[in-house]
Amino acid sequence: MDEDPLEFFRTLRATNPSIPIPVLVSPAEARRQAQQRATNIVKQWKTLRAVLDRHEATIQKRWAKKSRAQRLKILLDAWPNMPSTHRPEFEAFRKETPQQRIAGTKYRQDYLWPYINKDDMSKPRTLPLLLNSRGRNLPSDFAGLDADNIRFPFVTQAVVPLFLNLHTMILNGFTEQTMDSYGTLVHWHDHEDAADWFHTQKQFQPGEGLLVLESQERLLTFLVDCCRQILHEIPQETWISSSFPVQPEPKMKEESESTGFESLAVMAAEGPYRLPAKLNLGKIESLLAAKASATEDRLWSMREDPVYFYEQLLDAKEHRHEMIKDTMGQIHHFVTDPRFQDLFWFRVSSSLLLEVFLGVEMFAELKQQAHHLHILQVKYAKKISPTDDLPEDYMKALVTFRYFLEKVAKGCLSQLKIVGPSSPNFRHMFVRQVPRDYNSNIMEVMSVPRPGQSQAVTNLKWLLSTLWEDGNDLFLAGMRLTVDELERLIEAEPEAKQFISPYVAALIGDLSIVTQCMRQLDMYHPWARTFENAAVEYNADIEKAYSEASKSWGVFMATVKDNRIQSEAVRLLEPFKKIFPYPIDRRRTKENTEALRQAESNLDAFWACVDRIMYRTAGNLSGTATGRLLLQSRILRRTPEWVEPQAKKPPAPNTSSSEFVDADQSVYKPLSALYFSTVAQTKKQKVKIKCAPTTVTVEDLTPTPPQFPSQKEKQPTFHVDARALKVFRTIFFNPDITSTPGEIPWTDFLHAMTSLGFLAQKLYGSAWQFQPTKLHVERAIQFHEPHPKGKIPFRDARRHGRRLERAYGWVGSMFVLKEGK
Repeated sequence: MDEDPLEFFRTLRATNPSIPIPVLVSPAEARRQAQQRATNIVKQWKTLRAVLDRHEATIQKRWAKKSRAQRLKILLDAWPNMPSTHRPEFEAFRKETPQQRIAGTKYRQDYLWPYINKDDMSKPRTLPLLLNSRGRNLPSDFAGLDADNIRFPFVTQAVVPLFLNLHTMILNGFTEQTMDSYGTLVHWHDHEDAADWFHTQKQFQPGEGLLVLESQERLLTFLVDCCRQILHEIPQETWISSSFPVQPEPKMKEESESTGFESLAVMAAEGPYRLPAKLNLGKIESLLAAKASATEDRLWSMREDPVYFYEQLLDAKEHRHEMIKDTMGQIHHFVTDPRFQDLFWFRVSSSLLLEVFLGVEMFAELKQQAHHLHILQVKYAKKISPTDDLPEDYMKALVTFRYFLEKVAKGCLSQLKIVGPSSPNFRHMFVRQVPRDYNSNIMEVMSVPRPGQSQAVTNLKWLLSTLWEDGNDLFLAGMRLTVDELERLIEAEPEAKQFISPYVAALIGDLSIVTQCMRQLDMYHPWARTFENAAVEYNADIEKAYSEASKSWGVFMATVKDNRIQSEAVRLLEPFKKIFPYPIDRRRTKENTEALRQAESNLDAFWACVDRIMYRTAGNLSGTATGRLLLQSRILRRTPEWVEPQAKKPPAPNTSSSEFVDADQSVYKPLSALYFSTVAQTKKQKVKIKCAPTTVTVEDLTPTPPQFPSQKEKQPTFHVDARALKVFRTIFFNPDITSTPGEIPWTDFLHAMTSLGFLAQKLYGSAWQFQPTKLHVERAIQFHEPHPKGKIPFRDARRHGRRLERAYGWVGSMFVLKEGK
């Protein structure tokens, strides 16, 4: 490449004519452009910094008072022809063919400054955020972020950077004292590390660096011009003079201070206008720990609550390709033909079981890795420098974690490809091909055009299909950006939101947790640019780690595909194929009690069967998160036999350790009778498993008594207002004390949780995270916002109470009304 640096690109183009050949630039010309732009950048930055030191509070106040029309006038005077829509590069990408982009896009501005648009910039907070971040931090602090912003035009070939071989541009690692060297171009022969900086991407390719400088130069010029217009009555020659003394930096009110909660969508939307955040592994660990706990709670609730199990089973059924009508207008015969009913329900239950089990396993693994990373980050905190490599074990752990995140994300996308088109809200936009073979398992689903479809729905369909197709469009746009855009569209367009079922919303929430972790890693500049090369270097170790971790996951795949699930467990699903009585919200009568006990017995029978099959397949699930969950002294709450009121007696003092009755007369049983028994046995333990659906006998048991609510240490009393008390009386409902409860508005639930000392954060989809800030507890907890009504049905509220009890040991008696409230 020394003799002819473009020969490499010509060779590539010979095999792929769509690859553009870049324009070659001479070292002298590249150096001239870099020096000119860098000099202007430093000049504009120093001016902006001086203006903000003296006038930032005034600018913020004046901007807040202006109408949208007044803001737009200032913005358009400083940046004529500003694009109208949010993320204009997406719209530009859809307007042009690949050939048109390569020949020379008409939307270069949209691609290089996608965050400069009327929709976003006219909002009250955006310009003040951008002024503060760019004016009070060095331009070099944004080099990695600005390079990320121009990734999309690079990969779509809408913008092809100039090419200069054997040189590296220095944009990272500057201080205020060394900014005069910003944008220095170094020949590989002139510095021993220059080639390494280029290949590991610690610094920048010359063409890429020139585009970063172009981006920063125009942006800073724009910001200075906006300040000039806002401070229009102050002569420009005096606005940074001694006539205006330096003022303390004003504190800008955060969005959460106005709304009472944080929003991941708002944080993502404001990301391009803020200083790139530092890697917060504590936040990642908390997010994944709460999600891992939520997956365990889901499995727990499916074992404990017949209604929840029924709802999950029904959702799994309603989000399958068999439910999409074919080109003849018929639902799949697996659903309607009695001969295929067992096979169909086998598929429904197997997919649901696998989804739940793998959810527990994958997020437990991610949580464990995040915890290990957090330890390493603290360990090396004093040794990490932007000019040095990361410690090897820390870098290897980072790229391994990112690899696992990508694998989990791929799993979410595969699931979305099934549940998205099949969801009741969306399936009318798709058709299924009539199978050629009546017994065939292959189902081909195609999108069909719908006349009169709005732009919002068109965009929704494109974003979802981009995700679940997981093809070239997703590679070009990037998963994080696509997920961000999907959430923004759903929140901004009510018409789009109505197409998202709660099941799909929950899956989007899972995907958002993974992409949020990936976002944190990708902001870890300057090292984030080196992850790709490091992943290649450590590929063998990463693949080995993934193979070891996923080996145990195969246990659950083998279990759910076992023919005995179809021959034994599916028959036990008969009571759940139709609506069944479970009057948990009614006062206890003999009839209601029997209905509750029968539903719980049906559910216990199904899970006992699944446990038997799993035990035969995988033994005690050693080394798995599910095994650890089932082997603990966990408890299921069950309804005791009916006793006439006058004959009711307190629980016997010597209640069996595998069945305990608390103060409200609920019966407690192990989460899994079989797996609890295996861990509770003596060294001479002997487990006998019979073929009857619910018969498991164990000899020589010496179980450790589980910690039931009435045995826990005394909990504090929470003094809450009447609005919050009503919420807690509902979620900790006692039918013998309280009248029949109703629904809980989601806003009331938010109020109740935040009043206790939780910080509520809106994730994507329907997921919310509640992080304790003023409580003597550490772990966060996640709940899903009800969709589309915005009110929590009583039975869901009751499950929320069970989860709070399991997480924190809370019971209804702990919540009392504040005096004077």
